Amino acid sequence: MSEALEKFRAGLSEIEGAYRPALEAAAEENALREARARFTGPSGALTELMKGMKDVPGPSRRELGQACNALKTAIQSLFDARLEALEKAALQAELEGPALDLTLPGRRPLPGRLHPITRAEYDLLDIFGSMGFEVARGPEIDTFARCFTQLGFPPDHPATDEHDTFYVTGGGEGDDAHVLRTHTSTMQIREMSRREAPLAVVSPGKVFRRDDDATHSPMFHQLEGFLVDEGITFAHLQGMLTVFLERFFGGGIEVRFRASYFPFVEPGAEVDVRRKAEHGGDPGPWMEILGCGMIHPTVLKNVGYDPEKVSGFAFGMGVDRIAMVRHGVPNIKALYENDQRFLSAF
Repeated sequence: MSEALEKFRAGLSEIEGAYRPALEAAAEENALREARARFTGPSGALTELMKGMKDVPGPSRRELGQACNALKTAIQSLFDARLEALEKAALQAELEGPALDLTLPGRRPLPGRLHPITRAEYDLLDIFGSMGFEVARGPEIDTFARCFTQLGFPPDHPATDEHDTFYVTGGGEGDDAHVLRTHTSTMQIREMSRREAPLAVVSPGKVFRRDDDATHSPMFHQLEGFLVDEGITFAHLQGMLTVFLERFFGGGIEVRFRASYFPFVEPGAEVDVRRKAEHGGDPGPWMEILGCGMIHPTVLKNVGYDPEKVSGFAFGMGVDRIAMVRHGVPNIKALYENDQRFLSAF
């Protein structure tokens, strides 16, 4: 008999003698499941033993394979029988236990609370509403034109590809194609196409992109804001966003603007915040909050505005991102897992 075959038979015999006492000794469900896992779980003794089947001489593999399967079935059958017995015993103990005292007070229902994203959105709308911005909401499915072309995206921009954007089947072609909007910037086109300047609008809502990792979600919440009037400059944008950020984060922060590129603004910028240093200590790290810029003249022309007469600024932020920064949440997925322990902390 080969050494591998002898070792395999010895291991099989050891498991046959050990599984029954282990399962019968388990006095409650968790212990029973742990006992079964020690034999047939991913790292169980029988599972590990079967990995050595490749070393057994060919003529013996069929016999030992059948023996392993029979043993696995026997372990599962005993587990099922023991689990049923434990459940019956638990039910019997409950029925024979102390009678229910109907005079005891009931459990009070826990009060509900707003989700961190909803609370962040409400706070954003309150602040911008106090600054004179109107709220406009739009559809989550929109045309390719409003999502890209009229906002100045070049035809070959990566965001227009199917691996970045969700296209709606049967939704037309070219500018008439329908997509799940990738940003609430579509509301710039919708609102400016139907209204004359001056106007100041913020638009919250869900947006969709083919992103799914620790820092991204295929669906998230965004807020777009824009203002158009005569004589609007980047200084107006800087002042308004600085006041907004100080109010939202409660003061004690520094704000910086970094040059950045977006197809529908010129010039464009990223905005970062950090906590001011206290008592001579080091300031906190810079955190990217939003993107912004002056509305591109092409966008103004596409909605029928004269860029020689009016100008405007736009800004966009992820409401999820704002909520994460405010509460120190490291992973965006935590906001969507509906874990009561997590949600009750806010």
